[in-house]
Amino acid sequence: MARRLRPVELDFTETAPLRLVFTTEVAAPPAAVYRSLAVELASTPAWFTAITSATPTDGGAGRTIRLRGGVEFRETILATDPAARYAYRVDETNVPGVSALLEEWALSPAAGGTRVRWTMALDGNGACRLTMRLARPGVGSSFRSAMRNLERRLTPARHPSPGTAR
Repeated sequence: MARRLRPVELDFTETAPLRLVFTTEVAAPPAAVYRSLAVELASTPAWFTAITSATPTDGGAGRTIRLRGGVEFRETILATDPAARYAYRVDETNVPGVSALLEEWALSPAAGGTRVRWTMALDGNGACRLTMRLARPGVGSSFRSAMRNLERRLTPARHPSPGTAR
């Protein structure tokens, strides 16, 4: 991995030069959503298809994430609150132009499930920031697709397989 990023803390979600924020609701309880995000890491590629592998590191204090296309992140987990959020900072990546990156998954109860807000906070050179602004619709689509997949995974009775009678 070629690039070491600037270490940032949780307040970076509010102060980053670029913030991508996406929100949706999932028909599953917050504890189940949190477990999928933070505990059952190896299962992440099954519902977030942009991810090809997710591996805990440092006894669970970090993660290595690989995305389609060869992007890789080595991360440090900064917040683990099963009732409210899961957040991590990217320490190393092979993505050029990025200088700092933090992601936060905020969870709150919603009627019939969980409201999930994903914030990607980043800093980088001008080309990186422009690229991420232009990628916002695709990143949002990937998030919404992942949340639909996660909902199907967590509530199979509500989402029968194609061809299955209800």
